[in-house]
Amino acid sequence: MSTRALEILQNTFGYQAFRDQQATIVNHVSTGGDALVLMPTGGGKSLCYQIPSILRDGLAIIVSPLIALMQNQVEALQQLGINAAYLNSSLSIEDTQTITRQALRGELKILYVAPERLMASSFLQLLDQVNNNVGLALFAIDEAHCVSQWGHDFRPEYRQLTILHERFPDIPRIALTATADAATRAEIIHQLKLENAAQFVSSFDRPNIRYHVTQKNNARQQLLHFIETQHPNDAGIIYCLSRKKVEETAEWLASKGWPALPYHAGLDAKIREKNQRQFLREEAVIMVATIAFGMGIDKPNVRFVAHLDLPKSMESYYQETGRAGRDGFAANAWMTYGLGDVVSMRQMLDSGDASDERKRLEKHKLDALLGFCESTSCRHQAILHYFGEEHPGDCEQCDNCLTPADTWDATQAARMALSCVYRTGQRFGAGHLIDVLLGKRTAQIERFQHEQLSTYGIGKNLNQSQWSSVYRQLAASGYLDVDFQAYGGLKLTEMAKPVLKGELEVWQRRDAEPEKRSSTAERASRAREAYPGANDDPLWLALKAKRMELAKSQGVPPYLIFHDSTLLEIMNQRPSSLTELGRISGVGQAKLARYGDDFLEVLEQN
Repeated sequence: MSTRALEILQNTFGYQAFRDQQATIVNHVSTGGDALVLMPTGGGKSLCYQIPSILRDGLAIIVSPLIALMQNQVEALQQLGINAAYLNSSLSIEDTQTITRQALRGELKILYVAPERLMASSFLQLLDQVNNNVGLALFAIDEAHCVSQWGHDFRPEYRQLTILHERFPDIPRIALTATADAATRAEIIHQLKLENAAQFVSSFDRPNIRYHVTQKNNARQQLLHFIETQHPNDAGIIYCLSRKKVEETAEWLASKGWPALPYHAGLDAKIREKNQRQFLREEAVIMVATIAFGMGIDKPNVRFVAHLDLPKSMESYYQETGRAGRDGFAANAWMTYGLGDVVSMRQMLDSGDASDERKRLEKHKLDALLGFCESTSCRHQAILHYFGEEHPGDCEQCDNCLTPADTWDATQAARMALSCVYRTGQRFGAGHLIDVLLGKRTAQIERFQHEQLSTYGIGKNLNQSQWSSVYRQLAASGYLDVDFQAYGGLKLTEMAKPVLKGELEVWQRRDAEPEKRSSTAERASRAREAYPGANDDPLWLALKAKRMELAKSQGVPPYLIFHDSTLLEIMNQRPSSLTELGRISGVGQAKLARYGDDFLEVLEQN
């Protein structure tokens, strides 16, 4: 590792040492090598191309899929005194022309562009000119999983980026992503012609995230209980499947006094931008969103991500939950789901326009997620296993490790449930099947004369919620499928046959009893803080207030001034001079010069 790279890390970015494989990657790319980097969210991917961009002569081109992501990165670099800019559709013609001239004159070190703009012939000609005038330092392809046609964020333009290698064969390329299983990894290498690139794969583990999956039982109230007891003053993201549910949930939380905002692709662009800006620039806003929100959101102190509906794959779940706790402090990933989610997701897959091959793959990915939900083993272990990495288990950071799931021999119940599906004609949903098993007299049962079936009333030893759990787990485990031609009715799969014949045991997790609402006093005493004791410290509050004041004066998010982790270290170390403040992690020379006196003044007054 060059001395110059370490100097940039310390003086510009304010960090004393590289983490994990960062130093090796920086050295490899800086000396002209191609690289594929897989590193979890919050692992420091950006430094892997930003420092080589500064070290190498010429202009570095960063391919990024979203306007919000570009803006966030450029604002952060400008705070560090680095000449960076972006070109996208949000700029005026005049601003675009100004940035183009700066690039040609060598006045920029880093330029962010979307893949669509990069592929335009006019931009490729600009790159030719820049290469002839000042040189091109490198190409960085961020969010490289977008190249995968089987992925959850597919962008067809990413598959055309081989033109960079063909047109500029001597310029190093680095592709980066936080989310890629082995198949996606192989596709990135193939599509981007990175067969000769060095591969750097960091651990996918996010040990600071606590995973919790619970069965649905009045999901809104469960969500409210979760926020009240664990995150009363925190920023968070809540994911919902539909736009309607996003708006209804945000409105409902707001009516309960929570600072919740909606975000989905159907909202007016100005409203989306306003809500996103508020989420980034205020301390404890909750964003209720579809998957349209999140990529490129670098807010480091998101303390929780909640799912009110199932994502469609483990990759989606990992990426979405990874937006919590980017600063390395404790965070929660909380999800509630039920049989209705299984039915909805499989119906969406089945009714889509994708090819049969694509549908089979997506069903496989959904089944893997369902298996994760129903698993009784360590959640961290299960996630890492999916991405081809080993984990010893016993993480003490998930529901299954903290409160081991109780399992029971559900063989007899499963046979009853499956038999009821068969005897009613494999055309009814779980609600009607449970009514039959419990011996209820409903209009539908009388209409189809299901009170005459041998399975009528044989399930009174279990209650409604217990039977719901049995059917949910049978569907998640592949014993039952959903027949969408029959309006979502459940039907048997081949796996059900040995169970019905008594040849196979079925063990299921016993669902926990619903949590009771706690009093305000209990909520206050049980609230878990990411920074224990800090919220009661006047100095912490004063430091945050100064950060917010400086951020508002510049129109940037507070974390671009200093991360919470940096403020926490300032609070604990109480530096008394600029020299001492400069030793704090995250305080580079540009920020020290710009903000040092302001924060020292806060320390003197408190």
